[in-house]
Amino acid sequence: MKTRTLATIVAFVLSICAGLTTRSAAQDLQAPVGWLTTSQTYVQAGTKPTLSWGITYPAVVKDIITIKPPGTCTPKKKVSMDVRVIGASVKVVWKNSWGVVTRWEWAQTEAQVSINNGNYSTIFSDTQDKVNANKIVYTKTVNANQPINFAGRYNWDGWSTLFKSTSAGDNVVALVTGDTPPTTTPLYQQPTIEDFIKPYLDGAGRIKIGSMDVIYLMELTHTDKKDSGFDLQDLALLVTFKVVE
Repeated sequence: MKTRTLATIVAFVLSICAGLTTRSAAQDLQAPVGWLTTSQTYVQAGTKPTLSWGITYPAVVKDIITIKPPGTCTPKKKVSMDVRVIGASVKVVWKNSWGVVTRWEWAQTEAQVSINNGNYSTIFSDTQDKVNANKIVYTKTVNANQPINFAGRYNWDGWSTLFKSTSAGDNVVALVTGDTPPTTTPLYQQPTIEDFIKPYLDGAGRIKIGSMDVIYLMELTHTDKKDSGFDLQDLALLVTFKVVE
């Protein structure tokens, strides 16, 4: 808490409001909350009352979650976690002798989760046309210091490799607002960028999500980051955290 004269506090509040407007627009943060009181109920001409104020800024996800690359999230305190699948776009294609695609189908894609280094369990197993980005597919309360990991794979004539957020190679990455997806060709510049990814990127290709969100992007069909097909668009999860009091 601080005290200042009326003229000083007005200038200060205006400058803070301007800064918060820019910050919120850039990072989609929740609005801060605060209080403001005066030392006098009525102010006469020539007097200089003092004002007292306090501001509480909203938490951002890294205040409560430690992210160990490529994608292990460990809560610093007890949290609740909601998981949504925003995309599961593994395709199987058939081409003719000229290399032209003549047919394609969505492949069954699976998301799994592991809490506190336990076994992985399935939280989604379906195709892209069955994805509902507004639906919460998994909710869990996780205690402090219990690692959270996600994994993905697809099924076409058998299950593919299960790529985990603990695996080397960046096939599964956890990102927050302002991060840039680790692809050779920037994601937003790729001609085949999936529609479900676009709302979560800004004009410079950085992640644009809520202040308490973590997005998981997974590449399930390629392992060479230099390959143009390594685009981290095969499976995408949006994870929202909230502190449990």
